[in-house]
Amino acid sequence: MSLIASTALAAVSLVFAPWAQEKLVPENAKKPAPAANSQEKAPASHLQGQSSPYLLQHLHNPVDWYPWGEEALARAKKEDKPIFLSIGYSACHWCHVMKRESFENKEIAKFLNEHFIAIKVDREERPDIDEIYMAATTKLNRGNGGWPMSVFLTPDLKPFYAGTYYPPSDRNGMPGFERILRGIHKVWTEKRDDVLEQAKRITAAIAADANKEGFGDINDKVLRLALTFAERRFDALHGGFGQGGFAPKFPHATELAFLLRYGQRSGSKKALEMASHTLASMARGGIYDQIGGGFHRYSVDREWLVPHFEKMLYDNAQLAVVYLEAWKATGTELFREIACEVLDYVAREMTSEEGGFWSTTDAESGGVEGQFFFWSTKELRSLLGEDADLAISWWGLTEQGNFEGHNILTRKRELADLAKESGKPIQEIESILKKAKATLYAARKQRVAPGLDDKILSSWNGLMLSAYARAARLLEGERGQRYLAIAEKNAAFLLSKMQSKEGWLWRTRRGDKAHLTAHLEDYAFVARGLLDLFEIDSDPRWLRSAQAFQAHMDAHYLDEHTGGYFSTGDYHKGLLVRMNSAQEGSLPSDVGVAATVAYRLGMLLGDEKLIERGLQLLRRHGAEVTHFPNAFGQLLLLADFVQARPEEAFVIGAAEDARTKALLKALRGDWPCYRLVIHVEPAELAAMQELLPTLKGKGLVEGKPAAFLCRLGSCRAPITDPKELSGGKSGR
Repeated sequence: MSLIASTALAAVSLVFAPWAQEKLVPENAKKPAPAANSQEKAPASHLQGQSSPYLLQHLHNPVDWYPWGEEALARAKKEDKPIFLSIGYSACHWCHVMKRESFENKEIAKFLNEHFIAIKVDREERPDIDEIYMAATTKLNRGNGGWPMSVFLTPDLKPFYAGTYYPPSDRNGMPGFERILRGIHKVWTEKRDDVLEQAKRITAAIAADANKEGFGDINDKVLRLALTFAERRFDALHGGFGQGGFAPKFPHATELAFLLRYGQRSGSKKALEMASHTLASMARGGIYDQIGGGFHRYSVDREWLVPHFEKMLYDNAQLAVVYLEAWKATGTELFREIACEVLDYVAREMTSEEGGFWSTTDAESGGVEGQFFFWSTKELRSLLGEDADLAISWWGLTEQGNFEGHNILTRKRELADLAKESGKPIQEIESILKKAKATLYAARKQRVAPGLDDKILSSWNGLMLSAYARAARLLEGERGQRYLAIAEKNAAFLLSKMQSKEGWLWRTRRGDKAHLTAHLEDYAFVARGLLDLFEIDSDPRWLRSAQAFQAHMDAHYLDEHTGGYFSTGDYHKGLLVRMNSAQEGSLPSDVGVAATVAYRLGMLLGDEKLIERGLQLLRRHGAEVTHFPNAFGQLLLLADFVQARPEEAFVIGAAEDARTKALLKALRGDWPCYRLVIHVEPAELAAMQELLPTLKGKGLVEGKPAAFLCRLGSCRAPITDPKELSGGKSGR
């Protein structure tokens, strides 16, 4: 396999923990040369008729792209050609670069079309394909992987060579894409047996990993081990976690959530400090959009200053919840402020009229990454007049800029410092900065905006549904009610527009077209969102739908041999292997969320089989968690929940009754994580008793609202005095 070995110079990326498979390009590749052969649009390829914005970005490439499907796969077999599989997503900066440099290059496209079948996949539409071939990419590149993913397959879909971004020709130590193509074509025609042998070995390794068994308990000892792992990787200076030089940095919301919850339950000050320091540093850094709200994908540096500028719905959904929980855990007002800004950003800029949430915004605008978010002192002086100096100081602008002559806004000053320097009271400074922020936001709206990927994904919408539902639970007043209305509208949208008449979910929708059968993450994330919403508004249809999705997961995703869940259903055909992993990437683990759904449903319904299903999924991956606990954040969260011995709390009373409100407020308390709280109107009690068996025989106590605290169907005496209720920091 000498020629493949000679061309196997991996597109450079950095080695991280397995849960951080993200595309990273070295600094010397940061400024790609302009496309060598930019030209008029080519005729539409076989991507005609696709709905994915990412696929449609490639519609008029000279490359004859196919979508993943029977037509392309049949042609590869018929013509005995290898498949070039390119996987990316619309907000990916280096995907755009490779498109301009290589896929719009006529000479490269001609060779690719003659000797390969080119397939383009949107990883957000097809996470199953992405997961399989990312496993191949990391195996072929010493653990490195990312997007754009460039994989070469045999006609029967077995991978034999893979990389990520390639420049069109050799550059800065990276092999050129044209050289890669010619090398692969040569070994395919001259050393076919070697190619097939490598493909066989890689496929066998993927299958072995996909079905690896590792049973074990995830107890408090393992949770303490997870804390130790976090301490070893923690950047005490700037917050966040990593290895070596602590760059790049990713948010890793589930790890932060675990540290907050474990810190609250165990009393670990270190856990709370690591989470709080990280969240504060992110909120003040360039990774956060200081003007419009919302987090960018990740920071390329240790200080959280320079991000890759795409914004992903899933990051903002998860981080909104983490910041709210951090606010509850620490009382830090900054955290509540950031959570609300994130939720307001999504409501304002990422929500369809029907109530669905769009997916991403691009890193680029006008062909330049980050341009939409850059500022200069000159601009601020022009826009803000006499208030400019205060704003410049607050957001850390300099004449020379902090990134390639531009300023990425940060927030490193304190209001008290500005008050001391300016002689103005803090309230006046807050008013000036609020006005300045609105002015800059309005001015920025006149710029060329980053591209919007307006497809709606069930799983990502489930994450955002959870965020709004949990915010409605934690925030009182008009804001909480507004977030509740957004959550209810989204839930209704998901159950009407993203669900078939037969009851199964669609993966994706754009405009009026919903298509592709959903995956485990879709059912699990939506079910969890519905449970979160049921806890705040007690609408039975949310609980019934969550039950139905749980039954669907058990019927179509369960691995009868191990008791785990596959990421794909038994109706997903034509895949190389069915993956069965609980490790996390940028999304929470689908298995971990599914286990949480089963356990919570079991608690609410008094169903011991569902509780055992959740515990079984924990045990199924217990040994893996012990080896690298921080790669399994969602399972850690469930294990922590189980260790807290959580309760179900049912409050029966009229919603407008002040006594009912007092009971609910006491139960939801300062820490919301270890108690399921359900409010039941007396008029709806009979119907709810049919749905929730634990409620049978319960009602008002001497005409007064009452709370019933239960665990696994066994309840304490009813409580009518809110003073007798704790704040819910644990179920003990």
